[in-house]
Amino acid sequence: MNKTIILLSLILAFSCKNPTNNDVKASTSLQLEKDLEMYQNVWNSFLAGDTSVVNNKNFTEDVVIVTSDGDLVGIDACKEFYTNYLTGFTDIQWTIVDAFGQGNKLVKHWNFKGKHTGDFFGIPATGNSLNLSGTTIVTMRDGRIAKEHDFFDMKSMLDQLLNSEGDLTLDEYQPIN
Repeated sequence: MNKTIILLSLILAFSCKNPTNNDVKASTSLQLEKDLEMYQNVWNSFLAGDTSVVNNKNFTEDVVIVTSDGDLVGIDACKEFYTNYLTGFTDIQWTIVDAFGQGNKLVKHWNFKGKHTGDFFGIPATGNSLNLSGTTIVTMRDGRIAKEHDFFDMKSMLDQLLNSEGDLTLDEYQPIN
């Protein structure tokens, strides 16, 4: 009798609908797609001038922006940091060249173009054009942006902003045919 009860218990335990590996992968893939779409929408809106998208619906309260001068923490610090691009440039053209992810990480390859017409992180307006490509590694948490770490060629950016003559190093993405 005890063997029968144990056998029935095991059959019931294993026959209950537990998520399969495919179910978990589908759920993870769906979350990744949602994260990528939300992320692209947030930054497209922000760089079109809508700073209100930097809020606790899209960012964690303790969001971290990694910079060469140290980490910036919190939504207000994030908004203040990225607003430099809006106050420093006009004629902004923002393109996400490619974006993909795995788990809670997103990677975006971006291109930023604009005319330097205002103060940008302490650099007074030069009137020069900027054409800069880079990559950002993003950590998501609960469907919100929790951390951003940008990588780009700082020398190229400074050359483009500060040099008004001579050869400039443009940092534009050229696809391989």
